Amino acid sequence: MRLHRLDITAFGPFGGSQSVDFAELSAAGLFLLHGPTGAGKTSVLDAVCYALYGAVPGARQSGQGLALRSDHAAAGTRTEVSLELTVAGRRLEITRQPPWERPKKKGRPGTTVDKAQSWLREYDAKAGAWKDLSRSHQEIGEEITQLLGMSREQFCQVVLLPQGDFARFLRADAEARGKLLGRLFDTHRFAEVEKCLAERRRAAEAQVRDGDAALLADAHRMQQAADGALDLPELTPGEPGLAEAVIAAAAVARSTAREQLTIAHCRLAAAESAQAAAERTLDDVREVARLQRRFAEARERAARLEQRAEAHRDAQARMERSRKAETVAPALDLREAADLEHRRAADAEARARALLPASFADAGAGGLAAAARRTAEELGGLESARRAEQRLAELVAERADLDRQERADEDVLQEAEAWLADWETTRAGLQARIESAQEAATRAEQLSVQREPARRRLGAARQRDQFAHDTEDAQARVLAAREHATEARAHWLDLKEQRLSGIAAELAANLTDGEPCAVCGATEHPAPARKVAGHVDREAEERALAAYQRADEQRAEEEQRLGLVREALAAATAEAGDTPTARLAEEVEELEREYGRARTAAGELHAAHEEQRRAEQEHERRIAIRQQAAVRAASRVGHRDRLDRERTDLEEELTQARGAAESVAARAAQLERQVALLTEAADTARIAEDTAQRLKDADARLADAAFRAGFETPQAAAAALLDDDAHRELQHRLDAWQSEEAAVRAVLAETDTAAAAQLPPADLDAADRAAALASQRLREAASARDAAARRCGELDRLSARSAAGVRRLAPLREEYDRVARLATLAAGTSADNERKMRLESYVLAARLEQVAAAATVRLQRMSSGRYTLVHSDDRSGRGRSGLGLHVVDAWTGRERDTATLSGGETFFASLALALGLADVVTDEAGGVRLDTLFIDEGFGSLDEQTLDEVLDVLDSLRERDRSVGIVSHVPDLRRRIHAQLEVVKGRSGSVLRQRGAR
Repeated sequence: MRLHRLDITAFGPFGGSQSVDFAELSAAGLFLLHGPTGAGKTSVLDAVCYALYGAVPGARQSGQGLALRSDHAAAGTRTEVSLELTVAGRRLEITRQPPWERPKKKGRPGTTVDKAQSWLREYDAKAGAWKDLSRSHQEIGEEITQLLGMSREQFCQVVLLPQGDFARFLRADAEARGKLLGRLFDTHRFAEVEKCLAERRRAAEAQVRDGDAALLADAHRMQQAADGALDLPELTPGEPGLAEAVIAAAAVARSTAREQLTIAHCRLAAAESAQAAAERTLDDVREVARLQRRFAEARERAARLEQRAEAHRDAQARMERSRKAETVAPALDLREAADLEHRRAADAEARARALLPASFADAGAGGLAAAARRTAEELGGLESARRAEQRLAELVAERADLDRQERADEDVLQEAEAWLADWETTRAGLQARIESAQEAATRAEQLSVQREPARRRLGAARQRDQFAHDTEDAQARVLAAREHATEARAHWLDLKEQRLSGIAAELAANLTDGEPCAVCGATEHPAPARKVAGHVDREAEERALAAYQRADEQRAEEEQRLGLVREALAAATAEAGDTPTARLAEEVEELEREYGRARTAAGELHAAHEEQRRAEQEHERRIAIRQQAAVRAASRVGHRDRLDRERTDLEEELTQARGAAESVAARAAQLERQVALLTEAADTARIAEDTAQRLKDADARLADAAFRAGFETPQAAAAALLDDDAHRELQHRLDAWQSEEAAVRAVLAETDTAAAAQLPPADLDAADRAAALASQRLREAASARDAAARRCGELDRLSARSAAGVRRLAPLREEYDRVARLATLAAGTSADNERKMRLESYVLAARLEQVAAAATVRLQRMSSGRYTLVHSDDRSGRGRSGLGLHVVDAWTGRERDTATLSGGETFFASLALALGLADVVTDEAGGVRLDTLFIDEGFGSLDEQTLDEVLDVLDSLRERDRSVGIVSHVPDLRRRIHAQLEVVKGRSGSVLRQRGAR
């Protein structure tokens, strides 16, 4: 991976747009990134990381999203980072914009947040142009991660090389080293194996315990089923011998239950025999009692039959007379039907004759029919008169319609004349209304032009008042910030002076016997200076300096804010003038009222035009109505004369046809009614004559049938008849008497019944009590037998389930033992794991051994062959081992802990470790070529000779065409490294200055 160009805008401390030409810096192989503290050196590296991964390094992730934006940037400038690089033979350009809180558009107050955006482009060498690849955050992240072959954490450790982290790595314990190496080499899969084995062990253990608990529960159920006959020892899940104890107890319980079942069967057989004998005795007693009751009941029924014998004979005689009368029934029915028909016909004839005149009272059916025919002929002669009468009605209606039209035309004509008389006055009023609305519209346009300037002036006056108040507040904050900055600066200078006074004690704190002094080079330190009470160290001085810088930045911000407020106040005052805001508000309000009144009046213009147009249309319509009414009046005169002549002729013709009736229709109605009445009377008279003859015939047949049946008169035969209900009821009584008589005779003739009647009364209660006692004893024996059978079945079922549970648990126990051995071995807690090393630590130990070997190559050059880094798997804290790191001193030949290195030695040892780790991680990532590296700080702790050796080692990295960027503010490096990128800070934000190699 080689970086070519970096463009940043409004990012971190950089308020404007800055560019870095890495191609020029990398040409020298070694370049320096320097600047004062807080200028933004690390922010350049943050921009590279953000462009690649969309996030800054882990220690500074709190600066994500909106917080990445520079506080020095203008309100309309969006934060953007663009990086051009070559990776895996492809030249790419990545542009990222974090979320941005910008002012709302179109002058609306407030702000809104735009979403983050990303672009990925690739340079096409054949076409000589850039082509777009993606705008998706996720796709770009996956593409870059795949090309680089490392995550963001690995990139920050391998490419940015944070020296503070590796110094801590040198002095860290095994657990801290494991966390860092685990992130870099992605060994979480081995930790997942440990976790998986532990989970499988817990799952297998839970299954075994659940199986033991189920087995123990079955044992307790068997104890309950055995009704206390089973004695179980105190057992718990997982206890050895639990399965054997449960199986043995189950066998004893089953044997006891079977013996109890045999005894219950014997008792049940005896009870069944006794119960059968009692039932037989009870059946015999019940039979005797039944026969005795049957004989007594038969004697009582015979006595009741004797009492009803006379009534039975009367019923038989009545039934016989009914059978004879049934032969006369058809003649009776026929005579009754004929009589009913004759009465109905006579009633109809009487009603029809009552509607006729008295002259037809004695006429027969033939005379009535002849009169009906004569009346119908007279009715047919009125057809012509009917048509004439209908035409006369039409003439009357037409004449009335003419009169109505004439009256309507007169009313319309009068209304039109009255409206036309006022036309001139109406037209003048409408014209005046239109002119008034036009004047109001003109006034509204003039006022509309004046409204907006008045509003702007009022708004400016209000802003002027607000800015005046804000100016006073800003002046107060500026004074407070100036005082705070002055006090912070004085405090910092005091602490700095105190630290300089005690610097000897601070240098003496790092002296070690046998080690050369950093000031004089002596290896003996007979009287080192001591720290006095209240000693000020470097950290306290830096905190005071940082506090002063923050106070000074706050002062500058408050002064800048005061200047902006004053400028806004001047602009508002220039637009609003000196007129008070209240007066301007009154003027605007009065102007709005006048404008509203003018617009309301102008709104009447369209309505006035419409009303004038409608009035003109109405004027034309009224004139047309007047002309049409005159034409219709002239045409009605002739039409009326023709109607009067035709009406006179028709009235003369109808006078003769009506006669005494009011109209021809009335005369025709009279004749039609008379024809209907005569016809109906003739029909009813003829029907009455026919029914009288049929009644006479029916009386003769009825008298003959009654005589042949043996009745003196037809009335006697009718009285002997029974209806269906009476006949059925009488027959039922006769049949019931005969059935009862036969039944009684049969019972009294039974031999068994007569013999039982001779015996003493049966004692049924005693036999019932004996049978009930035998049944109860049988139920008790059966219940005991069923309980014993259920106990045997339940014990057999629970024993079988327990045996199956024991067989099922056998492989689970074996699986648990095997998984438990593997889990404890991988977790480092097994006795077989002598060094107590976890699986992940074992893998990381191999990686750490590779890192130590790669770091030693450079560490020996930096230390002139003195130091060698070695990996140690000796056991350390809590009995664990695997991630120890020691340094071998060639001068003493002894191996010691890396925590004993001095400050400078720690730096170049951690630098060698970082470079070695970069080589190993690069190989682990698939051999991705890293052509650009950055080393962040730490060079200030080296002496001149060591610094030369370190720079020689870094310079040797160019052998594989690598470029190394050193991030430091050590002045000596500016003289040694000519290719430089300087970060200059100021009140308006930091800027970048680049200088290539000479």
